[in-house]
Amino acid sequence: MGVKAAKVSKIALFTSANHPVRRIRRLQEFIIEALLFLAAASSVLVTVGILYVLVSESLPFFAKVSLKEFLTSTQWTPLFSDAKYGILPLVSGTLLATSVALILAIPLGTIVAVYLSEYLSMAKREVLKPLLELLAAVPTVVYGYFALLFVSPIIQKIFPDTSGFNVLSAGLVMGVMIIPYVSSLAEDAMRGVPSHLREASFALGASRLETGFFVVIPAAFSGITSAYILAISRALGETMVVSIAAGMQPNLTLNPLQPAETLTAYIVQVSMGDLPHGSIGYQTIYVAGLTLFCMTLLFNILAFWLRRKFREAYD
Repeated sequence: MGVKAAKVSKIALFTSANHPVRRIRRLQEFIIEALLFLAAASSVLVTVGILYVLVSESLPFFAKVSLKEFLTSTQWTPLFSDAKYGILPLVSGTLLATSVALILAIPLGTIVAVYLSEYLSMAKREVLKPLLELLAAVPTVVYGYFALLFVSPIIQKIFPDTSGFNVLSAGLVMGVMIIPYVSSLAEDAMRGVPSHLREASFALGASRLETGFFVVIPAAFSGITSAYILAISRALGETMVVSIAAGMQPNLTLNPLQPAETLTAYIVQVSMGDLPHGSIGYQTIYVAGLTLFCMTLLFNILAFWLRRKFREAYD
């Protein structure tokens, strides 16, 4: 009985909260939890810091330029003697180039995702998917000169009146560039769809194509939406392609055959100059960045709403 009682006491001591091993384990878990929290909070802190810099540098600009002129004026010439500060030409150029890119990237990226998810075997998919993702590894300056020297001449042959710098060539090349963002993330979402949904669709006589587009895509649409929003954000923030191929002319136009300037291209243009810090021309860099930040935030809020809506509808 004494030996048994001793064993019971040792077990009780080991399992007690004050045992040295358990104290060390709790300390290790606390340190790991703190590190993970710092890693998660760092992204939020960086975003808050970026927003603080943009807002603090933009406030002096709006002290000199009215918000009404900024949002409604159709001319953007902040570096001219007769300066105009209407952001609409830059916003229209950004949205136009992004729209052209998405018209190409979203359908093709979704089709590629369906092909990878529903038609290829695991071995073939593990070979083809990394090759496709190499498109995202090509430097964007290479895409820019490809659009200027290869795509633009082809467009000029089809539409002879097109300028050598135009939004269409830049948008098409951007669309090719962001296809891997759509296809890779959408395919990951489709692979997460339970297999019994596919089996039920096949049992009802549906083909692979019908199963992919009418069963798998609706079931994975919340994840596919995330892929679309990432592609939109990538297109909105693209700099070198539009800087090289789109023309860098702030025109308020919806014609992709004409040159235009995007928000990111304007930031690059002004950042390369010799404007003194604190001048109103220098402050337009931060105003353009703040506008781009708000546009990206709006699209992300819309994506969150769509994901929640389709998840609730599917559930």
